[in-house]
Amino acid sequence: MTVIQWYPGHMAKARRLMEEDMRVVDMSLVVLDARIPLSSYNPDFDRILAKKPQIMVLNKQDLADAAATKRWLAYFRRRGLGAVAINAQAGQGMKELEKVIMQTAEPLFAELEAKGRRRRPVRAMVAGSPNTGKSTLINSLLPKAASKTGNKPGVTRGKQWVRLGDKIELLDTPGVLWPKFETHSVAFRLAATGAISETVYDYYQVALELLDWLRSHGLAALCARYKLDEAEMAACYVEEVLAAIGRSRGLLAAGGVVREEETARLLLAEFRNGKIGRFTLDDVPGAR
Repeated sequence: MTVIQWYPGHMAKARRLMEEDMRVVDMSLVVLDARIPLSSYNPDFDRILAKKPQIMVLNKQDLADAAATKRWLAYFRRRGLGAVAINAQAGQGMKELEKVIMQTAEPLFAELEAKGRRRRPVRAMVAGSPNTGKSTLINSLLPKAASKTGNKPGVTRGKQWVRLGDKIELLDTPGVLWPKFETHSVAFRLAATGAISETVYDYYQVALELLDWLRSHGLAALCARYKLDEAEMAACYVEEVLAAIGRSRGLLAAGGVVREEETARLLLAEFRNGKIGRFTLDDVPGAR
């Protein structure tokens, strides 16, 4: 598969601004895709955000395997980090997130009171890779939408402060990737879940790799979705599986030839919106 890299110029600028903004916030909310909690974590955050408390927010939990999400939450908490699973689109988990933010801020409040100062709103930076749902999260916390959202990677370009009542202030930041993906598997998982621009990878090749993964982790769900025979699909090449999906959906050109790219796009779209099933591509480190 072709090497995937995507690092637009505005992301380099956004990373520099994040480093500056860390001086004025109390903590960060790191929004991760619950299907790829490790692959969607920007390793640069270890340096940029680590000096202040971090809360790991596993968004899109409705698309991820529920048992895997529990394992990931436990993993982050063992590392001393706050961790919450949410579905920002549906507004699920928002109360729990607010609770964890206030709990994380308690040492700050105690320090302020010890100095004879009043409590003030908690200032939290919302950070994450593109398309993890940062602005959707903020909108879900508000009575009315206040941040620009979209389903394309990198839609939020500028810095935006949003106040939630009198307790919390959030700094919405653009989605930031890192200059070079460290492994092919990270690049594949970011592409499969829609975190990077579709202009930098081959839909067909990503679809084939996704099919290979699904045959090992969700063959029954895959075959049920496209009305395919499990035994046959387990034994043939992945190219033949994709062709079978195309025929099942009637994506045929003249002479009955499968329209491969259109089939690949269909597969990726239905995987991303959960129509095939709920899957988590990343394994918890050290888990068997």
